[in-house]
Amino acid sequence: MSSNEHVQVKYSEVSPFQISEGFSGGRRMEPVKTIRIFIAAVAANLSAFAAGTCLGWTSPVAPKLKALDTSDSPLDHPITTEDDAWISSIVAIGALTAPFVAGPLADRIGRKWVLLISSAFFVVAYALMLIASEVWMLLLARLIQGFGVGFVFTVQPMYVGEIATDAVRGATGSLMQLFVVAGILYVYAIGPYVSYNALQWCCLAVPIVFDIVFFFMPESPYYFAGKGQKSNALSSLQFLRGQSVDVVQDEMTTIQGEVEEAMASKGSFVDIVKIPGNRKALIISAGLIMFQQLSGINVVLFNSQSIFESADTGLDPAIATIIVGCVQVSSSGLTPIIADRMGRKVILLISAFGMSIGLAALGAFFYVQQVIGDASNITWLPVPALILFNIVYCIGFGPLPWAVLGEMFPANIKSIASSIVASTCWTLGFVVTRWYPALDALGSYYAFWIFAVCCIFAFFFTIFIVMETKGLSLQEIQDRLNGKKSH
Repeated sequence: MSSNEHVQVKYSEVSPFQISEGFSGGRRMEPVKTIRIFIAAVAANLSAFAAGTCLGWTSPVAPKLKALDTSDSPLDHPITTEDDAWISSIVAIGALTAPFVAGPLADRIGRKWVLLISSAFFVVAYALMLIASEVWMLLLARLIQGFGVGFVFTVQPMYVGEIATDAVRGATGSLMQLFVVAGILYVYAIGPYVSYNALQWCCLAVPIVFDIVFFFMPESPYYFAGKGQKSNALSSLQFLRGQSVDVVQDEMTTIQGEVEEAMASKGSFVDIVKIPGNRKALIISAGLIMFQQLSGINVVLFNSQSIFESADTGLDPAIATIIVGCVQVSSSGLTPIIADRMGRKVILLISAFGMSIGLAALGAFFYVQQVIGDASNITWLPVPALILFNIVYCIGFGPLPWAVLGEMFPANIKSIASSIVASTCWTLGFVVTRWYPALDALGSYYAFWIFAVCCIFAFFFTIFIVMETKGLSLQEIQDRLNGKKSH
């Protein structure tokens, strides 16, 4: 080992919120200004905020659409239970098909431009909602929203994973959940207290703000390197690291080598299945996303206000929903701080265990209410049960599957793999939200107990299958997945 290697400071040994220093090649390194990475990541995550407004939209709007008094509804009649199920779930159909366009497009025109394009779907959808007068127009708008959500959930993890250093990748990757739930809280807090049209205007403003802010952020250096645009890649890296060309040159050489290796063996779906490391990465990423959706999170997000109305806790359902939204945001803010300290695996285990407890308790309440017939002594239970569920979800199974997805696959198959995993997410999201009303009709406790059992399976999946990636470089992650020893 050379003397330089003895004194080199690894990013992974430095706090994500500190500036790291070291030596390379006999010259003192300039500090990495991690604040710049976070600025770019936050700007990119404004798209996740816009996606969050779509996910939370049905909670305050559904009661307006169901009301016999249609004065605050775009329709001239209340919607049926079937209409409600489709309005809630159809967003997932758009989201599950969009990744197969967004992934290849991200390789063709860049991660940045695909994210900017995603906002067009949100703008068109909210504009259509403003002029909607029939259920089919709302369904079309929700489907278009789904395309935008699918674009964001496919490409945003790619962008954020590629701009970050090893030390802060867990923190920046976890920001997505924070911004999604912030978008959800935005509509939870505004929706019940403004008119239907006013809510659409408030939501319409979000993607426009995102476009203005994110337009000034750099493209991923990995994308530029893949297109042979070395000067642009260097400029991007300089901006993100806050360093001179000489200092970022070493990292640029590493990126160029990884990209060239990936380009030399351009991947396909067959490579994901055939190569053991890729196959393991797909099992881990798709498995985490699968359990994320089977936890019933979309049922909770889409129907929070209706769930509290059914529970009849004595607390205003709109207020209870806002409380849950505030809990989501505050708990999501913890993950960027702890993800690179505690590690992904420990947090996921805590999350799965806590979700199973919260869902089992909620199911028990509805069982007592709907079967035994007198839940007056435990009317306090639904709010803390949902709060517990949301806290542990937003710390673990909300953000971390997407963070893991952003770092688990080599560059040559990343877009294909991201498309498959994102599509898996929304396929299950559609199944769960579309047929939840049918389960709910049999008894709400059935649904929540099924979700609780799925969280127990998620706990054991994490123990035995999920690989810890804390502090590892992208290359070290690939080495471990393929059973190689990292040097």
